[in-house]
Amino acid sequence: MAFKDLLMVLTTYPDPTPVAELAQGVDFAAAIGAKISAVACEVEFQIPGSIVGNLFNVPALAAAESKKSSANAQMLLTAFQEAAEQRGVFHERRSETCLISDVADVVIGHARLRDLTIVPVGEGGAVDIGDWYVEQIVFESGRPTLIIPKPASHRGALNTVVVAWDFSRPAARTIADAIPILAMAKRVYVVTVTGDKAINTRHSGAELSKHLAHHDVEVTLDTVDAAGRSTGDALDSYVASREADLLVMGAYGHSRIRDFILGGATKSMLARPSLPIFLSH
Repeated sequence: MAFKDLLMVLTTYPDPTPVAELAQGVDFAAAIGAKISAVACEVEFQIPGSIVGNLFNVPALAAAESKKSSANAQMLLTAFQEAAEQRGVFHERRSETCLISDVADVVIGHARLRDLTIVPVGEGGAVDIGDWYVEQIVFESGRPTLIIPKPASHRGALNTVVVAWDFSRPAARTIADAIPILAMAKRVYVVTVTGDKAINTRHSGAELSKHLAHHDVEVTLDTVDAAGRSTGDALDSYVASREADLLVMGAYGHSRIRDFILGGATKSMLARPSLPIFLSH
């Protein structure tokens, strides 16, 4: 199934989504011929009444922060519309108002009704305080997520795609979700990192290659020895050596009362993404 209906999440607080990453999300929609909707949440703060709060004028400070979030939302939605119109991409703008604690739930509700959710992130990566809800989107939306990092340098290109493969359930789920994108790429490399964790399987990468060929996806198989590095570091070096435009990898982790514990490679790549990352769980 092709990706035809995309969602892009725009962060309004504490810092707005960088416009360059926003534009790259629109570029991606243009590259695959999809509609893209943008959602921006204007956040509000629930301030309990107290003598201390009134003494420090907390309600006024909260109102000022809400106003900043609202201004960021309108600025970003305008920038999104301009970028989409310039590229001739069918688009839709959505503005929501909610408590800051409800942002993740609001965004996830939109994500579950789309084929793919695009999340531009700032310099701190997807574990930055300004993008604190990214993990919840990845693990709770039930849809694949595309992380677009800063600096935005790939402009939606799909020339070279790298797939991280370790025979696990998350990796298998992600590859299945990514097949429409893999079919568009000019070159697809499937890489398995060894030497960092045990990979227990009776099957070979060649069997995955055969499966993808049924979907008209021709791949090159590679194996990389971690050589004392973490899997995340080994992947980072590999995608750089291939000058990849996109990394496809499984999202590893679990929820402990909505506090996500990320797997090592997932956390490493999300903390400092050097290229767009397609994730699924």
